[in-house]
Amino acid sequence: MKVVSERLGHANPAFTLTVYQHVIPGMQEEAASLFSDLIFGRDEPALALAP
Repeated sequence: MKVVSERLGHANPAFTLTVYQHVIPGMQEEAASLFSDLIFGRDEPALALAP
């Protein structure tokens, strides 16, 4: 988030989150699923992070 904030020219990441929070509502679920796959040793994660 810090890198994105800096690239957008925002003073701090809190401002970036306030402005763009509507863009990332599904990211928590995706992160939780990927983390679960990694912890429980699944060979192929159910979700892959986009580059």
